[in-house]
Amino acid sequence: MRAGIVVNVTRADRRRLEVIVSDRSAPQKHVWRAQIILATADGCGTIEIMRRSGKAKPVVWRWQQRFMAEGVDGLLRDKTRKPGKPPLPAATVQKVIDLVTGPPPGEATHWTGRMLARAVGISLRSVQRILEAHQLAPHRVRTFKLSNDPTFAEKLRDVVGLYIDPPAHAVVLSVDEKSQIQALDRTQPGLPMKPGRAGTMTHDYKRNGTTTLFAALNVLDGTIISRNMKRHRHQEFIRFLNEVDAQVPKRKEIHAIIDNYATHKHPKVRKWLTQHPRWTFHFTPTSASWLNAVEGFFAKLTNRRLKRGVFRSVAELETAIERFIAETNADPKPFLWTARPNRILAAVKRGKQTLESIH
Repeated sequence: MRAGIVVNVTRADRRRLEVIVSDRSAPQKHVWRAQIILATADGCGTIEIMRRSGKAKPVVWRWQQRFMAEGVDGLLRDKTRKPGKPPLPAATVQKVIDLVTGPPPGEATHWTGRMLARAVGISLRSVQRILEAHQLAPHRVRTFKLSNDPTFAEKLRDVVGLYIDPPAHAVVLSVDEKSQIQALDRTQPGLPMKPGRAGTMTHDYKRNGTTTLFAALNVLDGTIISRNMKRHRHQEFIRFLNEVDAQVPKRKEIHAIIDNYATHKHPKVRKWLTQHPRWTFHFTPTSASWLNAVEGFFAKLTNRRLKRGVFRSVAELETAIERFIAETNADPKPFLWTARPNRILAAVKRGKQTLESIH
């Protein structure tokens, strides 16, 4: 034991120390501190205490001194110390917030971390911490478009009503086309991902033609009816409608949710609709493609199959799309709508009020 260290452990102290050591939920740092004091009270030397606790000599001496000064309570508390650098003044933090939420200097479109650091006179890391703490991200921007459809509310409730409470003895289909899907081949083979390096693909490509995917998502069971075609005129749309009509049981009505693309409102399409009375078209509001459920499937197709795909011909592209759809239909997931129409309408109202206040 270090000279000058005298550890007196009372019966009450020993009981408390033994409880700490035997408690499985006690922090390990409290356990080995208590073990040091118990070993000291049992007359063990410093080397033996080091062996039992697995701690270095200065650590053993430190907690012996802490126990002498503060007792068992001193073992359960870590001493705090002042940070190496004082925190930034509130005025400096507010200056960063005021700058980043205001117009950027010169011809720049937005503030960067380094620009803010130079303007305020602090480090880049300090700027990053301030932005993170206040959930500000000047490097990011989200695209949006508010619908100006005068019948937005009526169309919204109509479409959402089909998702939430579909009619009995009917099929609800979300119908749209993904046009101009390019069959792109890379100019060089890519490299696979490995530890420390992402997979690679060339930035340039060779175009091998395009195709258009017509798709109808059954929102009740998540299956897809699809067809690839060269173009996306009203003629192709009618051919696709005939194919869907043939695959849906004759005894069921069909409610189709579609957008306002001119092809969908062509006179010949309207004529076809009158000739097929079990069909009803439900148009989404203008500039509200997010309301069409099949758009989610198109996004999944793009991200999981098309974006990183290599296609040497249109036929190869169409085969890949058909396989992806077959895989989706093998394990379909029903479409579930969770957003309430009133909350959507309130958000649109706030957005329009904000735009009007700015412009």
